Order: sequence, then structure tokens, then C-alpha cells
Amino acid sequence: MEHYLLKEECYEIIGSCMEVHSELGAGFSEIVYKDALEYEFKKHGIPFAREVQYRVKYKDTILPHQFYADFVVFDSIILEVKAVSEFCKEHFEQTINYLAVSGMEVGVLVNFRKSKLEYKRVILSER
Repeated sequence: MEHYLLKEECYEIIGSCMEVHSELGAGFSEIVYKDALEYEFKKHGIPFAREVQYRVKYKDTILPHQFYADFVVFDSIILEVKAVSEFCKEHFEQTINYLAVSGMEVGVLVNFRKSKLEYKRVILSER
């Protein structure tokens, strides 16, 4: 039997996303889904932070570009929210970048634009 990193936590996050999608359906902008997710997380006592800023250290300096992860949930999972027709390579790369700068290993990428919620777990592999 395979071991899934943060399986129960991911299950709770995806469940909240499914609840939001079930209630709102497809067609809203990302910000609406983020607001609804914030409501669900609070309602269910799921610890989260929204729009978490990360900076990139390069050698002895901090680079000027900053990353903003949509959510950090359970202090250990990056949640990236999309409302797009299809996931693309850049969405996965963005999530991987957030994982790399945050030091976290698990991300969840969700897409609310489909008739059925689309989601993918993203695991940061060893570099």
C-alpha cells in the first residue's frame, strides 16, 4: 500500500473545494472561489493563511520578485486556485515554485471552471 503525504489534510481541502464547487458551480472568477473557500475553511476549523508571500533567496541576496500562494492550509500544503478552461504546464510549474520557496512538499491545484471540480496533488520531488 502506498503512503500519501498529508493524505487526510488533502482530503479535507479537496472536500471543501468540492463543497464550494457544488454550491457555486463553474463560471465565477478565481476571487469568488477563494472567498468561498475562506468561508468553508473557517466554518470547518481548517487552519489556513491566504495570499502568503514568499521571497526567493539567491546567494547572499533576496530577489525583488515575490510569490503569493493563494492559500497555505494546515501550515503544510500550498493550495492554488484556478478558474481556467484547462490546466497547463505553467500552473504546475507555478505550484512547484511555491513549494520550492516555501520548503513545503505538497500542493493541491484546483480548477473550478469545469462542470466537475478538477484537482491534482503536486509533490515536490527531490532536486
